[in-house]
Order: sequence, then structure tokens, then C-alpha cells
Amino acid sequence: MNFFLVLSGRSLKQFLIILIAAFFTACFFYAESGIYIPVFSAKDGPKAVYRGENGVALTFNIGWGDEKAEPILDVLKKENVKAATFFLSGSWAERHPDLVDRIVKDGYEIGMLGYAYKDYTELEVEKVRQDIVKAQEVFKKLNVKNVKLLRAPTGHFDKTTLKLADRFGYTVVHWSIDSKDWTNPGTNIIKENVSKAKKGDIILLHASDSAKQTASALPGIIQDLKRKNLKLVTVSDMIVNGSAKANEIK
Repeated sequence: MNFFLVLSGRSLKQFLIILIAAFFTACFFYAESGIYIPVFSAKDGPKAVYRGENGVALTFNIGWGDEKAEPILDVLKKENVKAATFFLSGSWAERHPDLVDRIVKDGYEIGMLGYAYKDYTELEVEKVRQDIVKAQEVFKKLNVKNVKLLRAPTGHFDKTTLKLADRFGYTVVHWSIDSKDWTNPGTNIIKENVSKAKKGDIILLHASDSAKQTASALPGIIQDLKRKNLKLVTVSDMIVNGSAKANEIK
């Protein structure tokens, strides 16, 4: 016996509406299982990561100076920290190829902090593009490969920055925990600022010469994270398989 399903025009319309709704629901849940947790975004556009889902990421900005980076690398080695992410300005990397080489050889991830450490929100888009290109050229000369992360030099960015970074293939990385180490408030306060960290947090620290107390505070920070059984990971490792969440940049 054969059966035939006959759909009226009205029934066909209802069927198509249900099918379309199911499609967009599937897309929504796919987005919810994306590769990172974005906090800032251009609407329906590129996003900036401020936290992930796996472990905790120590990140260090370096824009200038030649005294503080090496002691911090020494602490990380002494504390047996295998994963951290260093955001380097191209101008600093250009002047300190030996330290860049050590960061790479020690197994740490490198992200870009632009070239000249200027506020991207105060520059014309072409100037931002030129700054990124100039930093790219430096990392290429230094044979630093697979740079996929970009942090706005001063931490300030807008929709234009997000879109431009996306065209270059970079993920913009912000932070969820600010150590405020650059204000040099004392090692105990720096440790207290970081003590709020929990699974998924990206911690902002500095290895420029302006951050005079970071190296002293770092052992306590690391030991506290380990006591909490928080695994230290790179930003790239952290943001894999995170849940998506975004707020539009105004």
C-alpha cells in the first residue's frame, strides 16, 4: 500500500517556517559552543576575548625597558611554569632579540602588542594598519612564527580595531583580572588583586621596566594559583572550546 502526503499551501508555509526556525536554533547552539568567550564585539562582527574556559592564563605586556623581563622569565623557570603568554610590542622585540629568543625557547606563547605602543582608538585606521604591519615585519625577521593574538597596546580598542585585526587573522585579547602591577602598589596588593582569579580568567601582568614589583609578587601569585588547582595555560590553549558570550561595543 502506498501513502502520499499532500500539503496545502497553508501547511507548506507552516512547514517552511518550522524548518527555518529549526535552522536558526541549530546555528545559535553552534555559536554557543564556539572557540572562545568574547566580551567586546562589533555587532555581528569580530570579537575580543577576555576570558576562556580552560585553566588560567598569565599574560605579560612588554612595551619598553630591558631590566624586568629577564627576572620574570627566571621566576617562571624557577616555579616550573610551562605556559604563559607574552604580548610584545614590535619596537621592544626589535631592540631585544635575545630576550624574544629566550621567550620562544622557554616555550612561552608570543602575542602582538602593536609596534609603537600607541592608543589605537586615537589613530586613523590606516595608521593602525601600518602599526600592525610594522610589528609583523619585526616578528618575521626574528623568526617568531604563529603569532595569532593581538592585544591593543594601551588596552583601548574599538570596532575599527576589531575589524582590522580580523582582516589580518588575529584574535584581539583583553583580560578579566588586572593585577595593576604597573602602579607599583606593593607585592601584597598585586597578589591580592590576582587572588580573585578563577578558572577561565586571563590575568594582566607587565614585564616592562615600569612594573618594578611584578617579579617579586610573581612567586606568590603562582603558588596561590597552584594551591587552587588552577592549571596555567597559554591564551590560545585556554580559548579553545569555550562558551560564546558577547557585549556590543558602544
